[in-house]
Amino acid sequence: MANRNLFGSAVRVMPESDTLNRAGGRAYKLSAKAALAQMAMTGTLADTYYASASDQLADVKAYAQEVDAEFLAKLAVYARQDGYMKDLPAFLCAVVAARDVTLLSKIFDRVIDNGKMLRNFVQIVRSGAAGRKSLGTRPKKLVAAWLNAANDSHLLAASVGNSPSLADVVRLSHAKGRDESRDAFFKYLLTGNVGEALPQVVRDLADFREGLGVEIPRVPFELLTSLDLSEANWAQIARNATWTQTRMNLNTFMRHGVFESREMVDVVAARLRDPAEVRKARAFPYQLLAAYLFAGYDVPTKLKNALQDAMEVAVENVPDFGMDTAVLVDVSGSMKDPVTGKGSANPSKIRCVDAAALFASAILRKNEDAVVVPFQRMVREVTLNPRDSVVSNTQKLSALLGGGTACSVALAELNRRGSRAQLVIYVSDNESWAESGRCGQTATPTMGEWREYKRRNPKAKLVCIDITPNTTTQAKESTDVLNIGGFSDNVFKVIAQFAKGQLGGEHWVAEIEKVEL
Repeated sequence: MANRNLFGSAVRVMPESDTLNRAGGRAYKLSAKAALAQMAMTGTLADTYYASASDQLADVKAYAQEVDAEFLAKLAVYARQDGYMKDLPAFLCAVVAARDVTLLSKIFDRVIDNGKMLRNFVQIVRSGAAGRKSLGTRPKKLVAAWLNAANDSHLLAASVGNSPSLADVVRLSHAKGRDESRDAFFKYLLTGNVGEALPQVVRDLADFREGLGVEIPRVPFELLTSLDLSEANWAQIARNATWTQTRMNLNTFMRHGVFESREMVDVVAARLRDPAEVRKARAFPYQLLAAYLFAGYDVPTKLKNALQDAMEVAVENVPDFGMDTAVLVDVSGSMKDPVTGKGSANPSKIRCVDAAALFASAILRKNEDAVVVPFQRMVREVTLNPRDSVVSNTQKLSALLGGGTACSVALAELNRRGSRAQLVIYVSDNESWAESGRCGQTATPTMGEWREYKRRNPKAKLVCIDITPNTTTQAKESTDVLNIGGFSDNVFKVIAQFAKGQLGGEHWVAEIEKVEL
């Protein structure tokens, strides 16, 4: 028989770790494309526990130089349309603008799909961080075309915000109105002049601001809040609000007396739990969790219950994986920072641990026999009921926050139990350091435990979901290991495909490569 030490099974081959993570622990480098994907799907260019915003931007710029412009263009589309991200897709568009304006033309409207994204793009280009400091001829034309293609209501909504303001964008792009009405709109943005040709919705806003109108105009209420509004005005604003505006302003509406009316409570609750509205808003489940957790004590219970109903809709695309599943949830101290980063303009009140706990609770909701193992430098005990609400189970897991990070201990626990789960899912920031593993000084301890797990479960697959911008992983990508990042339900779709063996080589990167330009 051949020497087993030389010709053992593939599961015995241990990949050597080739870098250190930001916490100083052994890790594996992600490829340039995988690192960019990870950062694009999780990054808000704000400080995280281990990395500053400038560190992240430097990483993105460096990796962008290693890949072709076509991949950047595809990633920008994927991160926006499938990941619902904002900052990094806009930045990638700006990089593409500096490298291939023809490609930019193919993706511009797919990525720059609202006024916030338009202002992000212009701001990033002007900063010079993406390789140019001026818009240039083709990007100016694309911006001007966007400004003319938007309908009056969408353009008015785009005027909410500054640095740059929509007026700045009009000025920089040298946009000319497509007709007399749009030209009057541009002049209003630039000078405040209310001309005869101004669209009716803008005239209504101008009249109301001057005290000439009685009815609240159907405009973003951010354009009205500087005015002295009555309770009746606020009630009308609440009636006109979008689903997202409603979710974000329950406390504001409460302060202004909107919920003194039982009818208004019913109206708002019906909107919040409306499945069509939830799907249309493309809300992240963690945003609903934030609305629920931070709704004031005096916000009516009916509205808080409606948010829980909305959560069930938001996680409805989590699949039943059709196999025994284990979910390993990082509750270590480094997961305490806001999921959007500490230095963002509007940091989320939801922490990374809340987002990780939410992932696990959503999976448990659809996979009742799933085993959930919370960990830090040791495994923590918790009792979860899959019949409880997603919010309730999330709160139980989040309450365990604290301690160092040792990703391998969760897999070690599965090995101790003799687990037969065919799908093992980590949800973590991957900054593992507080451990020593059975694999010696070459591979990460997590890979050492995974080798042992595979010895007992040869067909098992491992998924590592990273919810922070990262360029390293604890598990080397292979036929049975998927590294993925993000907050949208697209993550679950990719995991389901991977579990069924429907992904090709490079797994997640290959999915991004499928984007058509």
